Amino acid sequence: MDFSSRTGKSLEASALGARTLKLLTLLLGALLLANPVASELPAGAADRLAYEQNTIEVVRQVARAVVAVRVMTDGQPEAATNDGRRFAGGSGFVVDEAGRIITNFHVVAMALGETTEDKVELEPGASLVVSFLDRPDEELEVRVLGANPDVDLALLELLEPDRAPVVSPIPLADSDRVEVGQKAIAIGNPFGLHSSVTAGIISAVEREQPGVVGIEIPYIQTDAAINPGNSGGPLLNSAAEVIGINNTILAPAGAFAGIGLAVPSNLLAEAMEELRAGGLSGFAAAAAQLPDRPRLGLEIALQVSDYPRALRERLDMPDEGVVVTGVSEGGPADRAGIQGPEAIALVDGEPFPVGMDVITAIEGQPVRRAIDLQRVVLDRGEGDVVDVTIWRDGSELSLEIELEVVPVDDD
Repeated sequence: MDFSSRTGKSLEASALGARTLKLLTLLLGALLLANPVASELPAGAADRLAYEQNTIEVVRQVARAVVAVRVMTDGQPEAATNDGRRFAGGSGFVVDEAGRIITNFHVVAMALGETTEDKVELEPGASLVVSFLDRPDEELEVRVLGANPDVDLALLELLEPDRAPVVSPIPLADSDRVEVGQKAIAIGNPFGLHSSVTAGIISAVEREQPGVVGIEIPYIQTDAAINPGNSGGPLLNSAAEVIGINNTILAPAGAFAGIGLAVPSNLLAEAMEELRAGGLSGFAAAAAQLPDRPRLGLEIALQVSDYPRALRERLDMPDEGVVVTGVSEGGPADRAGIQGPEAIALVDGEPFPVGMDVITAIEGQPVRRAIDLQRVVLDRGEGDVVDVTIWRDGSELSLEIELEVVPVDDD
């Protein structure tokens, strides 16, 4: 019988195939021996993608430092317990070696009573507690040490720190180095589900939106799922560092639509000294406390970035700056020569002021948003002089403005 006629192969070809298979087997074995990482991974890890393994390691490293925040106050609102007390929940994380916890200001705001530049107190009958991953059912009382509503941040301090588990603070990354497309991991307490983890990417940076007190924040945008209860929790990079504090979502339909916003970690780093010092800090807090304040005497309603690109190019506007949309007659800016709009240009039916000054710097520091001006003015007193750099008709000018105290209700 002719064997090759039944198999469709010659005996010679079969022998060649066997030798090839043996060679491939030896080669694969050599490659496995040359890869020491594969032999060191825990059981089952060899089947995971590197992306998955990194997420697992980040969660293992930092999850114990993430807390659930629970707020209770007296009252009769729509969302209440059986005894009529209001409640709210959020997230937070340990931010320093002293065991202090950062969260969003709006998470704890409803429980706050008397607040001044020196202290932040809970209203009578209010309580504020946190729980850790290791002990989810054990609630530990905290107080608000400091708060900055401008960037929607509050620093919490344990009343009995010895009762808390020992955890390492989560390090802060440089949020200025965050890039669109990089990995993002969110950990928090959505809908009361302790230490839930979601992952995605950075969708955008410097996504400016008004914060809790109306001051614009240059948010980091992510598609990692963020839901009610995630507020105050960390948004992490693949190195287990905080790049943002989860804050809010844009949800036209009322549910998560893939657009979550986080306060950049650099804003937290800048605010930490004042938060540790205690009390309310920031422009919004100070403005609310002071009966009188120094002013520039001008109105800022737009940024250069708000203008359509074609109009910016036609006017040869600078890349960044804030647009002077109004000047108080006889005020400090008016006396210094700052000019408001001369006309209005319509673009697709939308009006844009033209022929006005654009402020690009104050005291040598770049100005991109109105808050950049406000922060400098807030630190000055009546009679102080600030140097303002402006763009006017394609040229750059430097003007000095002497600040004047104007009653808050005087527009």
